[in-house]
Amino acid sequence: MSVSDKIAIFGMASVFSVTHALFAVAQEARAVTNPLAYMLQPITKSQGMLKTFEQSRETFPGEVLLDMNATYLDRQIYNPATARYDHVKLRGYQDARQTGLSGADTPLVGPTIDLRPGQTVRVTLHNLFPQDSTCGIGGGSANTPHCFNGTNLHSHGLWVNPSGNGDNVLISIRPGVSFQYEYNIAVEHPAGTFWYHPHLHGSTALQVSSGMSGALIIRGDRMPTPTETGDIDRLLKQPGGSDIAERVLVLQQIQYACTDNNGDITYDCQPGQVGGIESYDQFGPGSWPASGRFTSVNGQVLGQLASAEAGSVERWRMIHAGVRDTINFEIRRKTGTTAFRTLAAADTDRWIDQNCGKDTIPYGVVAQDGLTMAQVQMRQQAILQPGYRVDALVVLPGAGDYCIIDGAAPAAASVNQEAPSRRLLGIVTAVGGHAVNGEIGTYLQDWLISAAERTMSQNVAGKVIDDLKNEMSLSSFIPHPDIDAGEVTGEQQLVFNIDVKQPGATFFEVDGKPYDPNRIDRTLPLSGVDEWTLRSDFVSHPFHIHVNPFQIIKIVDAAGNDVSALGADDDGDPQYPGLKNVWKDTLWIKNPGTDPSARYTITVRTHYQRYIGEFVLHCHILDHEDQGMMQNIRITLPDGQGGTVSGHH
Repeated sequence: MSVSDKIAIFGMASVFSVTHALFAVAQEARAVTNPLAYMLQPITKSQGMLKTFEQSRETFPGEVLLDMNATYLDRQIYNPATARYDHVKLRGYQDARQTGLSGADTPLVGPTIDLRPGQTVRVTLHNLFPQDSTCGIGGGSANTPHCFNGTNLHSHGLWVNPSGNGDNVLISIRPGVSFQYEYNIAVEHPAGTFWYHPHLHGSTALQVSSGMSGALIIRGDRMPTPTETGDIDRLLKQPGGSDIAERVLVLQQIQYACTDNNGDITYDCQPGQVGGIESYDQFGPGSWPASGRFTSVNGQVLGQLASAEAGSVERWRMIHAGVRDTINFEIRRKTGTTAFRTLAAADTDRWIDQNCGKDTIPYGVVAQDGLTMAQVQMRQQAILQPGYRVDALVVLPGAGDYCIIDGAAPAAASVNQEAPSRRLLGIVTAVGGHAVNGEIGTYLQDWLISAAERTMSQNVAGKVIDDLKNEMSLSSFIPHPDIDAGEVTGEQQLVFNIDVKQPGATFFEVDGKPYDPNRIDRTLPLSGVDEWTLRSDFVSHPFHIHVNPFQIIKIVDAAGNDVSALGADDDGDPQYPGLKNVWKDTLWIKNPGTDPSARYTITVRTHYQRYIGEFVLHCHILDHEDQGMMQNIRITLPDGQGGTVSGHH
């Protein structure tokens, strides 16, 4: 498959590609005199609506330089309710060499960054926003949203250094300032789906909701051995040896608004008005459903995704890059012919009933949050909370159109604490290929076994094939071994809460305290292994911790039932069953109401490996994080006597 074909399948606006396959482009790039620039190779796809780009610059093999602007972008977003494009001015990421692209064909989504283990990646971020007088304000509350034009960069889920020029979210890049991040991707870094976004406390939600996010893919080629696991990328190959088709689906809620004659926010932007996101009044419970907006896929609203081949196995990399909505990802065969490009949000539930079949198309989930799972889990609906990623092997069983749907779910499963109406995300058409008449799970299992016979080394092929025959186990590809209870060296407790008891004030808290940038909440020893107990006293929150992922041990509901085992029943909520022993970096901490007695208790284990320094944990409802639901963590060296070393003493 050619590079341009791969990009067309991705359905992306632009791509930073730094794979070995583009080494020839990198050689040309070395002639560039500006050491921070990189070559731009335009690639057009005749059948697609998007302009796509391959970009790379390697100073020598293994070192990659990338250049991005953080700037206001004049763009258009399609509004199905009015059947026209709304003019918007939103903060976004821009290739530093491509400053003239605008219009309906330039979606508001950051470029995808393709990387490999062992590479050193330098990303220079130029803050081109106007000056902001609220940056660096003294006094008052650090948890009042502010500094909307300051920024920084977070590589969500990467196992990299959190300090200095690494994945440092505790710095502020002010307007007019450039800063170069350096990510040293370890040779043993898991291959998988990650993403990047701004993370400046006080403006994170506003910037991410503007479209400042993009996919970050680690592509690995480690073959498993009898003693070490490898990358699932080595298994997912076509008969000719090329990678299977894949698509990166960045799911965003771009919640732009205009103002009415009274100066109040309105989501009904009129011709001549320019929509934007300049206030935290646009966030809060129920705000996204009330906006009438649609979740965008790679910056497109109600788009026609690139076509697929019927009966072919594809890898879909789903990334929830939004702020505060729950996505319930479904695929259904399209049965009706009613137009969908003029579909208002309020009408989508009825439209889906009339035009999409009743049966969902199952798919095989192989990874959560970029980390390959112990077995393929066949799902008909994957729940994505803010910050989640899900990798799935998808087979469209016959030629025709398919509805991509944000399906219904119980109220307790939703950020908004109410049962969401269904939304159409887009349409994908399957062409050619061949029909799949039996169960898709069996078809997929047979395909994986055949792939293992073709791709695996002789010394591991037998084990991999036997595993796949045994409930599609992926034990040769999991990136982290289980953490046993005997390995645990410490315990951590964490409780989310929203304090609404004080008149005229709301406090977003972790362990009873709003965030304080000058306070270290937890000092933990390098190489330590902790068991964490996670709860929420007031509604549900997605917990995210930087640098080191965690393994889910159990998820216990208020009645004392562990609902994390595959096949468990959690009152119809499908998001927890199957998560036992799964590794993640973001996890929904559930409380279906506002009473602490209704809360779930979640136990996870993690170890602090390789990196020392300061970073954060927080709620990934990002306006909650901006208003105080965050803590500072310091990983430091142990002192050899059961404690930790402070400073250089």
